[in-house]
Amino acid sequence: MGQEPYCWHIADMLDQNHVTRLYWSLALMATIGGFLFGYDTSNIGSALTFIPYKLSGLALGYLVAGASLGAAFGALLAGPITDRFGRKALLVVDAGIYAAGALLSAFAIGSGMLLAARTLVGLAIGADTAVATAYIAEYAPKNRRGKLAIIQQWMITVGILAAYVIAIVVFSVLPGYARTFDWRLILGLGAVPALVGLALRIKMPESPRWLFEKGQDAHLVDTLALLGITVDQKTIKEAHRKEAEDNTRARRPVISGGVRRAFIIVAVFMIFQQVTGINVPFYYGPKILEPYFSRPHMGLVGMAVSGIEATLVLAIVNVLATYIGFRNIDSFGRKSLARLGYSGMAVFMALSAGAFAFLTGPLRAWMVLVTLAGFIIFFAFGVGGTGWIIQGEYFPTGVRGRMAALAAVVDWVANFAITEFFPLMHEHWGLPADMLVFSGLAVLAVVFVSLFMPETKGMSVEAVSALFEETNQE
Repeated sequence: MGQEPYCWHIADMLDQNHVTRLYWSLALMATIGGFLFGYDTSNIGSALTFIPYKLSGLALGYLVAGASLGAAFGALLAGPITDRFGRKALLVVDAGIYAAGALLSAFAIGSGMLLAARTLVGLAIGADTAVATAYIAEYAPKNRRGKLAIIQQWMITVGILAAYVIAIVVFSVLPGYARTFDWRLILGLGAVPALVGLALRIKMPESPRWLFEKGQDAHLVDTLALLGITVDQKTIKEAHRKEAEDNTRARRPVISGGVRRAFIIVAVFMIFQQVTGINVPFYYGPKILEPYFSRPHMGLVGMAVSGIEATLVLAIVNVLATYIGFRNIDSFGRKSLARLGYSGMAVFMALSAGAFAFLTGPLRAWMVLVTLAGFIIFFAFGVGGTGWIIQGEYFPTGVRGRMAALAAVVDWVANFAITEFFPLMHEHWGLPADMLVFSGLAVLAVVFVSLFMPETKGMSVEAVSALFEETNQE
């Protein structure tokens, strides 16, 4: 891996600083969008049965996947905006867009307005996923960066869990209003955490590495003081001078060969993260599992709630398993966890295909739930958080926003594709064949991680970007 590259002294202090309560608070503020991501992409699965507008085929797929398509555009727009105006500014605006999209969904007066509102929610999701882990990577100490960044994935899982809990409560308390009020309330409640996030994010400091990159030295002094680092503007000016004298860095193109190589690895990882099928049980879980856990005497609402309850079990497993990744990402490493994660996903998705194909009755229902839970466990601790971590840490500060945003675009396009076309796959192939396809893709992901993904645990973000430059020159 070579030696640690030259980096400005303040970056060294950031990498070696102690993690205080403020660090965790900033990570939670940055990843409130992760909670909204989980909530707003999962609540549609619970509301789907009761939305009164006639939607079928691709239109139905778009209702579920429209947030993903909007997210791709949001991430694309986020890159140049966040590199120019800062990480904080974009995070604040995103929270407002989240709230607006949730409220428009709740008050939609037709299918067109609902689809547009879902796309608006997606814009905020995409922009948030483009910048949240980049923001964390730019202040986090190198030995705790993984734990702080994986909070993004943990918040996503909590948002998914909250979506199903709220749906069960709403439908159970107001069963007679499922087609009129309940589905609107479920979608609209996403505005509440969005407005809380808006209020909290306004008080966040800007990224210290971004401030240094932009020469905003006075703000940098104040931000570093909040993080417990005392430095004066004279020291910062000296750091600027030394960086300017670094001839190797000065001659390096902004989008260098190393940056392109890093982007390819992150992008392919993100594609595998989506196309291996993780969103199928969460976006379509209530519809898929309902026939196996409901009975006709329950009525339409009762049958829907039974499917949501089964999916809730998977959401709880998702939250708990993400903690395993949180505990091990900085010690076990990104590459090792990802390889183990994809391997387990391949095995359990194949077992789930067998359960759907060969078992019957209650045994099939419970084996499907168990095998999907195993699949989710391996995704949660090995794959879900790892993708967002490497997206934030692989690139130099000057282009981190743009490159992380482009990686998020790839992720959301893949998310949209698999979510949009899964109903067609299900209709033409059936669940067993679908799951065997996902299992095969997970095997390919194991091969990719083993051959091309470097291990970056314990490295500063400057060392990570230098690693790709060194590899590119070999």
